[in-house]
Amino acid sequence: MSDNDGKKTLGLGGSRPSNVKQSFSHGRTKNVVVETKRKRVVVPKPGAAKPTGGTGPIGGDPSKRPAGISDVELERRMKALAMAKARETEEKAKREAEEKARAAEREARRAEIEAKEAEEKAREERAKAKAEEEERKRAEAAKAKAKADAPAAAPAAAAVPGETAVTRPSSAPRKTDRDAPNRDKAAKAKPGRGGANDGRRSGKLTLNDAMAGREGGRQRSMAAMKRKQDRARAKAMGVSAEREKVFREVALPEAITVSELANRMSERVADVVKALMTNGIMATQNQTIDADTAELIIEEFGHKVVRVSDADVEDVITKIDDDPKDLKSRPPIITIMGHVDHGKTSLLDAIRNAKVVAGEAGGITQHIGAYQVTTDSGAVLSFLDTPGHAAFTSMRSRGAHVTDIVVLVVAADDAVMPQTIEAINHAKAAKVPMIVAINKIDKPAANADKVRTDLLQHEVIVEKMSGDVQDVEVSAMTGQGLDTLLEAIALQAEILELKANPDRSAEGAVIEAQLDVGRGPVATVLIQNGTLRQGDIFVVGEQHGKVRALINDKGERVTEAGPAVPVEVLGLNGTPEAGDVLNVVDTDAQAREIAEYREKAAKEKRAAAGAATTLEQLMANAKQNENVSELPVVVKADVQGSAEAIVQAMEKIGNDEVRVRVLHSGVGAITETDIGLAEASGAPVFGFNVRANTSARNTANQKGVEIRYYSVIYDLVDDVKKAASGLLSAEIREKFIGYASIKEVFKVSNVGKVAGCIVTEGVARRSAGVRLLRDNVVIHEGTLKTLKRFKDEVPEVQSGQECGMAFENYDDIRPDDVIEIFEREEVERNL
Repeated sequence: MSDNDGKKTLGLGGSRPSNVKQSFSHGRTKNVVVETKRKRVVVPKPGAAKPTGGTGPIGGDPSKRPAGISDVELERRMKALAMAKARETEEKAKREAEEKARAAEREARRAEIEAKEAEEKAREERAKAKAEEEERKRAEAAKAKAKADAPAAAPAAAAVPGETAVTRPSSAPRKTDRDAPNRDKAAKAKPGRGGANDGRRSGKLTLNDAMAGREGGRQRSMAAMKRKQDRARAKAMGVSAEREKVFREVALPEAITVSELANRMSERVADVVKALMTNGIMATQNQTIDADTAELIIEEFGHKVVRVSDADVEDVITKIDDDPKDLKSRPPIITIMGHVDHGKTSLLDAIRNAKVVAGEAGGITQHIGAYQVTTDSGAVLSFLDTPGHAAFTSMRSRGAHVTDIVVLVVAADDAVMPQTIEAINHAKAAKVPMIVAINKIDKPAANADKVRTDLLQHEVIVEKMSGDVQDVEVSAMTGQGLDTLLEAIALQAEILELKANPDRSAEGAVIEAQLDVGRGPVATVLIQNGTLRQGDIFVVGEQHGKVRALINDKGERVTEAGPAVPVEVLGLNGTPEAGDVLNVVDTDAQAREIAEYREKAAKEKRAAAGAATTLEQLMANAKQNENVSELPVVVKADVQGSAEAIVQAMEKIGNDEVRVRVLHSGVGAITETDIGLAEASGAPVFGFNVRANTSARNTANQKGVEIRYYSVIYDLVDDVKKAASGLLSAEIREKFIGYASIKEVFKVSNVGKVAGCIVTEGVARRSAGVRLLRDNVVIHEGTLKTLKRFKDEVPEVQSGQECGMAFENYDDIRPDDVIEIFEREEVERNL
């Protein structure tokens, strides 16, 4: 029986059958029919017509028009169809023109290549002809020599008649020579196994292949195959496959990673690593190398080195000089300054018709407030309200430096006070004009002339005293003189001719910053130039961000803020320092790079300030601080300015024996981290207008850390002073209670010398300290061993009475010596 038993072989249509012989154990075999599926190739028929895009216009025949189409719609559709056809024709013509241009270019290139080949061929033929000519000359010379030698060789040839001449060249080629071309053709047509032209891979990687750099068993990827095809195609078209190397200018910082260096040079990382290894440096792509090594590598690759420093990242923040044509008038920025409780905020409330004072703890301003006011005449004014408390020096300084006009508020019943003087100095340092507002003029004790006279001492000469500083008498309670004050401000602003360019990138100063629950870090920014818009990317101090929202002084959301407009900015990645400058940059990467550089620089500066440079300095610092007691504290505040003011106030507390050390100060709620830090150092935690969260409170209760809350800065500073005073060693004071004169000295067994005395003044006590004076010079200081009166031990002896005294461990007593009796008492000291 056959294998298929007379049945038809099961197969695939359009396939080619073939037999395969299978071998089994014990010499058994079996024939198996294997069918190979042929690939179907679809060839279009030459006579097949292309389907047409349309059947011609249908506008003429209403019966062929689609239902519900009006004449206007049909006309519009026909117009669109005609335009599409015109566009298609235009594109086709354009493609044909491009194809023709490419074909012409190919032809020109091919002609050029053919000309080069022809020239090469002619050169080869000339060289070949020359070689043949030389060969012919050599052959002729050899033939002439042979003829000359022939007569001598003839007798020798005649002597051997049986030998045939073998020197005659044979004209017919040998069989091996005839077969050689055919053999070469066969080798080319059917390459042998493992031949030089074998395109297939053996799949084995030998040691020789690996050492020689051949690929061995590695399979070629699809991308490599594609590149190979592209190269072949380019070669066929006559395009040069070799690309010209581009030499670049490489910006080189102080330190750079290998991968970043390769990226800047546009070289492969592997090549850079290889170049480093050649120079004896073993480095991976993620390792950092120094600038000198990187420079050698860059020069090795042929690029040009441009050395840059880390500070160059800030070069993107360029100072633009505005064209005078672009400048437009802007509102003036007015800072209200003065002593605490002189009515600055109340005066601003009266101008704004608002109640800010009621919202401040203790009625004292403890933040910088920024507001915009529109006067009855339509003028817009930007006001900054600064705190008057002594602790807020830095805040007042910041207010003075971002302002155009300073309004100095002085109470008519209180005259010039310490913070008034400080405000005058800030205004002079910032070189801004000043307007004096004499407030509380409605009070019975008001004396405006005294204020003017006091200001003379500080070189502030008001107009009433024939000076150039405007002064206005006002009352925040009754509203008296407010219009005059606003007129004075408007006049001063007009004189200054304040202008800014709103059509540029924004630049501003941070007035205040805080960490808001729900909104994150929030900064109050006063725009000084340009316009800040929602979505702008900016960098401010060590922080950066993207403007998520802008909120004006009335709590309304705005999309942009122009020059001299105060706004709250949301979208920061951290809380900036008050006084930092805000700059808008182009990209987020630039902002992040600048912020990281500034943070690194600030960290290095802090580390350098805290570290002793030499061992001698380290020892000197340790010795200096050996006798100093420290009160460590942790401070958390609601806004950055308050935290800064508290830290500055803490630094002023103390003397040579005790000082306050602020372990950490920050903005936001008291957290578990703060409690952990306080517990490790045994420090209390002070919260200014902030509270501890639940987990922090629980941790503080468990670890016994004291948390104190304050809303008025006076109370916080006073409590810290009291706590620091407790660290001071008590002062020892001596109180003289009596004097006794020695009349006679006796020797008593088991006691020693005993002085017979009379108490001349005060009282002599057994527990008191004594000094022995001889000719008013202190000979001995110590305590009494015994105090007796008539053989009885007594605690004290009154003035005018006689007694016996013996000193502890001292016997050198003489008649007429004086004994001084005193007591020591400890007196508590305060800072």
